[in-house]
Amino acid sequence: MPELPDVSVYVEAIERFVAGRVLEGVRIGGPSLLRSVEPPLSAVAGHRVTGAHRLGKRVVIALDPDLFLIFHLMIAGRFHWKRPRAKLARKTGLAALDFAHGTLLLTEAGTKRRASLYVVQGEAQLAEHDPGGLEVLGADLESFRERILAGNHTLKRALTDPHLLSGIGNAYSDEILHRARLSPVKLTGRLGEEEITRLFDATLATLTTWLECLRDEAGDGFPENVTAFREGMTVHGRYRQPCPDCGSPVQRIVYASNETNYCATCQTGGRLLADRALSRLLKKDWPRSLEELEARRSA
Repeated sequence: MPELPDVSVYVEAIERFVAGRVLEGVRIGGPSLLRSVEPPLSAVAGHRVTGAHRLGKRVVIALDPDLFLIFHLMIAGRFHWKRPRAKLARKTGLAALDFAHGTLLLTEAGTKRRASLYVVQGEAQLAEHDPGGLEVLGADLESFRERILAGNHTLKRALTDPHLLSGIGNAYSDEILHRARLSPVKLTGRLGEEEITRLFDATLATLTTWLECLRDEAGDGFPENVTAFREGMTVHGRYRQPCPDCGSPVQRIVYASNETNYCATCQTGGRLLADRALSRLLKKDWPRSLEELEARRSA
């Protein structure tokens, strides 16, 4: 799922390409995308784009007077910039926003249609779609501490809860926790002051580093390689590959359709975290350390 750095770069590109331009109309490729009724989608035709911004992980395109298109890309939604009146692909095309000089296409890979579009009128309706998470890049340590300690959750959950922190998901939370040298399952209520500071600094550094990287990659063009798995990530998507800091194999916890990647040496003192499915299956045979795991693999 595109997260804060990816969505921010999308927003910046959309502003470069269509701010000040008149939206001629929106073509929809499937019934699942549009989730609102009033105002109707047809109401946006002929209105000028006044800007774009990020709302959590959502992309908001603002139109005069006080109309907003809210896109939630979910896991596989992606934007593309194409020639005027570009066709919607039969299998992946969700929407086409037509301008005189080009088309902003929204696609979604796979068979599940999770991406959504809402059309709203006015700031009050727009605010209803804001999960309320803290914008970390503009926050101070005290505000961050308050949000992290708002409940007693695992660090992974706290970082990815959109009501606590804005725009952080599965990928960048893995990277943040590795940089902070903290276990993804450590409870926020057990964090010391130094750990909270370390987590705050790691969050700022990770998001800023990747935001700058993605901006450089896009340049003046439109970002076309948005993915949750990027070359240069330390642990996310790198299961069993060597940690770039210590060389130990990256581990994972699998749950539902998600997974958490971490380095046992750097983050958990060498202790393997229990994978819910496998630990139930193996029970007492679950390896407790990297050494035990490697010994079993060798055997």
